[in-house]
Order: sequence, then structure tokens, then C-alpha cells
Amino acid sequence: MKDIFRCPWCGEDPLYVDYHDREWGVPLRDDRALFELLCLEGAQAGLSWITVLKKREAYRRVFDRFDPGAVARYGQRRIDEILTERGIIRNRLKVRSVVENARVFLALQEREGSFSEYLWGFVDGRPIENRWNSISQVPAETDLSRRISRDMKKRGFRFVGPVIIYSLIQSAGLVNDHLVDCFRHGECSKMQ
Repeated sequence: MKDIFRCPWCGEDPLYVDYHDREWGVPLRDDRALFELLCLEGAQAGLSWITVLKKREAYRRVFDRFDPGAVARYGQRRIDEILTERGIIRNRLKVRSVVENARVFLALQEREGSFSEYLWGFVDGRPIENRWNSISQVPAETDLSRRISRDMKKRGFRFVGPVIIYSLIQSAGLVNDHLVDCFRHGECSKMQ
């Protein structure tokens, strides 16, 4: 049986490989799932994605499965409780940003109809198909991520710098950054 090639960034950790093989780069249009991804990408700032991925279930538990309506109602007492949870990254600014982002997220939904429509509007509703041959070719940020970042910051979102946003749009499939030799590149390309 021929070995399959996958993007080398996922290494050999079974959790990371599964994430690469099933989630990363798949066009995501569900608002709740996009809110979760936005929050987790913010939690990743300065850390590795595998660190956050290993804590994802704990995050889902403490943040009401990332229901933005529930999270937006959190007060200081709930934030303080969350900061005692050992299963998450206990950074006060990052935890507070989840609550603040939930409030901005709901306001954006009210104005734009959905967060998905807003985000996908930056790419006219269709994923950008990149054709990278090497991981060294994949940028950390792009003009697109800088444009989205500026707009989101202007709206009041936190932890949405251009590198975080590029990670978000890669993961959510707005850009297909699987290497061309990776078995997922072609599969994700068919998932418009």
C-alpha cells in the first residue's frame, strides 16, 4: 500500500494528524463553529496550535460549547471562575477577549446577517486555491488577512491580528493551503 503524503506541519501526533485530515482547510460556514475557531485561534497567540487542540474539549466545556449568546452574558464572576480551570490557557486577556468577542460577534450578526457571510464576503464566497509545493512557501500573513484583521479590529474584536486571522482563514477553508502533494489539497478543492 502506497503511503499518503500530508502537510508536514501536523507531524505524527494522532490528534494533530486527525485534525489535519478531517478539519483543517475544510470550508466552514457555520457561525457557531466559526466563533469557536476564532476564540481558539486567539487562545493560540504565542503558542502552538497543538497546545490549543489538546485543550479544545476543556474550552468547549467552560465556554458553553462556544454559544456566543451564552458567552456574551458572562460577567466578571464567571470570567474569574474560568480562570481557575486547569484545562485551558489561563491568560486573563485571552479569556476576557472570548467574552468581548462574543458581544461583538452578536452585534456583527445582527448587522450583517451572519458572521459566515461577513467573513466569506472577503473572498467572494469561494475559497482561494493556493498551490504551495513547500511549507516554506506558505505565508504567516497576507494582504487578505491584514485587511480582515483591520476590519475586525475596527469593529471591536480582540486577538485578531493578521497572523491569527491567516490561521483562521486557513483552518476555516477560505484559503486552501494544503501543499499540492498533500492528499487533502485535492479533496478540499472539491469542497467549494
